[in-house]
Amino acid sequence: MTMVKITCFADEISKDLSEQLNVLEQEGLKYLELRGVWGKNVLQLDEAELGRVRTELDERGFRVSSIASPIGKYPVTDDFAPQLEALDRAAHAARFFGTPYIRVFSYHLPKEEPAEAYREEVLRRMKRLADEAERQGVILVLENDSNLYGTTDDRCLDIITHCDSKSLRSAFDPGNYVVNGIDPMAEAYPKLAFSVDYVHVKDARDHHFVPAGLGDGSLEQLLGELKSRGYDGFLSVEPHLKHYLPEASDPERVVTAIRALKDLLSRIGQTWE
Repeated sequence: MTMVKITCFADEISKDLSEQLNVLEQEGLKYLELRGVWGKNVLQLDEAELGRVRTELDERGFRVSSIASPIGKYPVTDDFAPQLEALDRAAHAARFFGTPYIRVFSYHLPKEEPAEAYREEVLRRMKRLADEAERQGVILVLENDSNLYGTTDDRCLDIITHCDSKSLRSAFDPGNYVVNGIDPMAEAYPKLAFSVDYVHVKDARDHHFVPAGLGDGSLEQLLGELKSRGYDGFLSVEPHLKHYLPEASDPERVVTAIRALKDLLSRIGQTWE
């Protein structure tokens, strides 16, 4: 039986790398999605800091699943050149940590203007990013986040099919679809399943995120579909549970989210590492 790999946005635990790893280790995880350490985004780390991170990861037996960059989480009207520079840094970090994956977004649109007015520019930028990723030997995984061109399933599909690149794939996020009024399994997954190389584990109900299985994201169904196709990639826990657990500590929220995913995997008989 194929095994999935559980990873986590560990900066939701703490800014401190050691504290992040302590909680992940307690839960039996050996991967993390590298977004932030010591109050810095991964793309802001200098060579010495990257080296410190890798040394600690190596010493404790952890690996990086993805570079969680903010590329594309900027206004589509901003200059594009800094985004290509950011991709250079992200690709360097990905090679440094031995992962092919870089999380990206699809650009903020001006408020109260139709998305169609900026479609051509978004697609031009995403194609440039995909082409550069292919040149650099990395894979961009596109997150369907809120308030972006690719917030909807149809516009994510538009990007993926337009770019038509093995270096631009989907980071499927059911919780984000729910908060934007899209049924992830009835609407989004059938359209995008062919492109899903990475999964963000978020669930939601009433416009707030909840642990996997407690919302309207059909997480158990999604995990079952992934199992049936032999998916052996990453399931990346991104808790966002401050509203659901307002009195809990950050580590407690992350542990709650990880254990909810483990419970669903156990329920469908899916092994993990």
